Order: sequence, then structure tokens, then C-alpha cells
Amino acid sequence: MASQLIQPHGGELVDLMVDSATAEQLKADSRDLPSFTLQPRHLCDLELLLNGGFSPLRGFMGQADYDRVCSEMRLVDGTLWPMPITLDMDAKTAEEAQDAGRLALRDVEGVMLAVLTVSDVWRPDTMAEGEAVFASSDPDHPGVGHLMRSTAPVYVGGSVQGLQYPVHYDFTELRRTPAQLRAEFDAAGWSRVVAFQTRNPMHRAHVELTRRAAVEADANLLIHPVVGMTKPGDVDHYTRGRVYQHIIKRYPENSAMLAMLPLAMRMGGPREAVWHAIIRKNHGVSHFIVGRDHAGPGSDASGNPFYGPYDAQDMLQDYTDELGVTMVPFKMMVYVPDSDSYHPVDEVDEGTATLSISGTELRDRLASGDEIPEWFSYPEVVAELRRTHPQKSKQGFTVFFTGLSGSGKSTIANALMSKLLERGGRPVTLLDGDVVRTNLSSELGFSKEHRDINITRIGYVASEITKHGGIAICAPIAPYAEPRRRNREAISANGGYVLVHVSTPLEVCEERDRKGLYAKARAGIIKEFTGISDPYEEPIDADVVLPTVDQTPDEEAQIIIDHLEAEGYLDPMGD
Repeated sequence: MASQLIQPHGGELVDLMVDSATAEQLKADSRDLPSFTLQPRHLCDLELLLNGGFSPLRGFMGQADYDRVCSEMRLVDGTLWPMPITLDMDAKTAEEAQDAGRLALRDVEGVMLAVLTVSDVWRPDTMAEGEAVFASSDPDHPGVGHLMRSTAPVYVGGSVQGLQYPVHYDFTELRRTPAQLRAEFDAAGWSRVVAFQTRNPMHRAHVELTRRAAVEADANLLIHPVVGMTKPGDVDHYTRGRVYQHIIKRYPENSAMLAMLPLAMRMGGPREAVWHAIIRKNHGVSHFIVGRDHAGPGSDASGNPFYGPYDAQDMLQDYTDELGVTMVPFKMMVYVPDSDSYHPVDEVDEGTATLSISGTELRDRLASGDEIPEWFSYPEVVAELRRTHPQKSKQGFTVFFTGLSGSGKSTIANALMSKLLERGGRPVTLLDGDVVRTNLSSELGFSKEHRDINITRIGYVASEITKHGGIAICAPIAPYAEPRRRNREAISANGGYVLVHVSTPLEVCEERDRKGLYAKARAGIIKEFTGISDPYEEPIDADVVLPTVDQTPDEEAQIIIDHLEAEGYLDPMGD
């Protein structure tokens, strides 16, 4: 297949938006076309395809381009491009798209944003993709985890015609397309621009680093934060946006500009650094700052980093001439108290006292309410962070029980609810398994698919309660590990999460069975019964394990209370 992706780097921006007459015709034609609802990552990718941020791409990759990008970081025509840009979907929709030859791409509200003309449909080897692109098969790597857990089985490639951009209602004045940024640079007389990529709040060290980079490059500065998808657990982009608006005022007038980038990061380290440079070149910059562990996801479960601290700098340096973007490398910045100033760590004399606060330590200080010193960050930035990330004792949280039927989950959950209500301070909601089945999931059966849907619904309600500062107590059986993992991830993004395994042995649960459910299951009267004819996957990540055999429900509820106090979600009684 001939490559559908054209235009050399540094050429004209690709513009995939059609004129109004063509748009109306495409809308009329769409009545006979299959439709696909885009997920958040797809929406980010589509926006940057449509506005030229992904130039020279003219659509989602076909198989030939995908294969060569994975293996060689190049498109079929030889153009440097390090990251697969793919559209994944279920097999049924992919087959319908292939038969029709075109596919309407819609947002979650059903608005048609674009039409894809199908060129390729194939089933990728996502494990091989992870190894090639991220140099890892570890699902703890966010990019690999997305491929393994969240990627649909079929890829559909083809060129795209855009009808309208995805709609944003936040920070609209900061959402500039590549063409708009280029025009603003020209109007301001900025011939050299150095871009700073970030997915985190900025602090004093970042301001000093970017000031130095601009001076070194003899350039003006573009603060260009990612406000699409980043790493799970990152500060939300609304909070970061307010922080950046404070930070931009710390630069000399007319020396720096702030714009937001709707990019879905893959956390791909070295390859991602090259990708980021291409995207910034399309936005009109001449220089690009690359610091320590650029776009890296940190370390694996054993504490080993996925990438070396300067691997991204090394790879980008190899392609600098071809890209036409000059890399401005920086090492970690540290604070020197004696001079009340920041310096790159390699420029500090041996024996000089230095201070630094890691991202983990910052999160810990926010959670505990401890002081965040002014040498580290500005008062207005700290105030913004504390507004949306209060200390743990003021956050919402979820206590999620799992265990066999008859294990005692509901009894312990009720005891816990009473103890929490006695303390007061936050609303408490109990989402008991039977109650949820009656009021939230009455149409569901007990197949694995329906059990997963039920647990996902419980997790969604719990995440909303947690996000708004309440306490959710969930007490379903929750037999499968993957839905529990997804709930932990979703709820933890909004507050606290504690998984409690009520590990009552099966024989004890059968002895306690007042309704005779186990007997009916063993007789084959009840099908798909957890522990008898359907598996129970014991959690290996439980925060609290309760055997329930030698302890009363009151004692076990108190164990959970003690854990919540130790974790900081509850103030100890009497404090």
C-alpha cells in the first residue's frame, strides 16, 4: 500500500478541515455510514491531526506505516515519525467500516467531527507494539498498560476529513492551533522560540530552568503544557491551567507565552521526546527543552526505571539535524540556600549544601498539610494546589470490600458506616451488593460480563462520592481482579481508596449461609455462583485483610478505622 502520509517536516502544515459545503455533504452522507464514538485518546489524536499538529500525517495510520513506525521510527516514505497514531475499535464496527469504505467519527454527544476513508483494517500484535515502541512488556508502564488493558482488538487506518474540532469550554484563550501560534510568533517578531513541555504544575525550579534555556538559546519562551491525557495520578489539567496562569506572570513582559497542547501522552521516554519535538516544530518553535527523564513513566514495581535519566536527550540529539529543531538539554535543578538561587546539579561545587523536593514529597506534603517552603514554590501556586488537593483528612475516600457470599462483608460494612457516622465530618454512603443489584443493576445477570458491568457501576458512583469529599463504602462480592484494578485507578484519581479483603474461608461461608444459596449452587440449581461454579480471584493488592473467624464485626470495623487513621484519612479520636 502506498503511504497515505505526506509532507516533509518543516513544510506547510497539513489542514484536514473541509469547507462548509463539503461538510454539509458529508453530514448528509453520514446517514448511510456506520459511526464510531471516539474515546479520549482518539479525540486528542484527531484534534492534532485536524489542526496540523501531527503534520505530515493525514489520518490514522495504515498498516504499512504502522509497521515501519514500530520497527524503524519512520513512515513508508522515509519521514521520521516515532509514535503509532492508530484508531482501535471492536471487530463489529471495524467490519462495518470496511464494508462501507467510510466511517463517521463522533464525540460522546454524537457530534460528527470527521469522516475516515478506510484504507486498512487489521489485528495488531499489541505485545510486539509495546516492546518496539516502549521497549517494555511490563503493564506497569502506562503505554504498555493501555495496549494490554484498554486497546480494542482491531485497528482501522485511513485518511481523515474534518468537519469541526473537538469542543472545549475551558481555557479557550490558551488553546492555540499550530497556525495560530505561528501567526502570533510572527506578529510578536519572535524568530527563535524555545518550547517547554510539561504535564506537571510548575515551580520555582521550572521557572529558573526555562529562563536559563531561553537565554542560552537567545530565544523567546513558549510554555506548552499537555492538557490531554497524561499519566494516571497526575494533577488534573484544570488545576495545572490555573497554576500556569500564575507562573506566566513571573517572566519578564513579552518574553514568554503560554499555550495548551491537547496531546494524549504515551509516556514513551526517548521516542516520545522525538515525537514532542516534531509536534513543537509544527507549532513553530526552533528550540526544545529536554530535561531529566523526559516523558518517562518512572520506575517499575521493583524500583527499576523504565528509561535512563538522559536516554531521551541522547535519542533526540541523534535526530536533531534531520528534525531542524535544536535541543536545549538540562539536568535536574537544585536550590542553593547560601545564594537563594537554583542551579543545574552538575554546576554546583562539591560539598555545597543544596535542597530539593521531589514530586512524591510534594504530594506527601499536600496530603499531610505540611508546609511547602517558598524557596520551592510560589505562594499563589501552593494555594491553587491546596484548593483542589486538600490534606488527606479532608479528602473523600472509598472503602471497597471484596469477599465470598456469606463472608460478612455487609455486616462489617454496616458497622464501619456507624462508626464513621458517629465521628461525623463527611457524608457516608453504603453501596451494599444486594442494594446495588436492586436499585442500580436490576437488569444484569451473573455472567462475567454482567458482573464486570455491575462492579464498574459501583466504582463510578463511588468515584463521584469520593470526588465530592464524601465517604463511599462498597460491599459487593467483586470476584474478578481486573474490574477491581480499574476501580482503584479511577477512584484513586479523586481521593482515597482502601481495598478490604474479607477472607472468610469457603467452608465457613457455607456454614453461615442463611438463604441456602451454597446448597442450591452445589445442587446445580443456581448457576454461575462465586466459589462453587464461578471463580473468585483473591486480591493480592488488598490494603486490609480480615479473616472474620475469630473477631467480631465491631473489632473488624475498628481495624479498618485504625488503618484509615494510620493513612491520614481520619484524624485520631481525641486530636
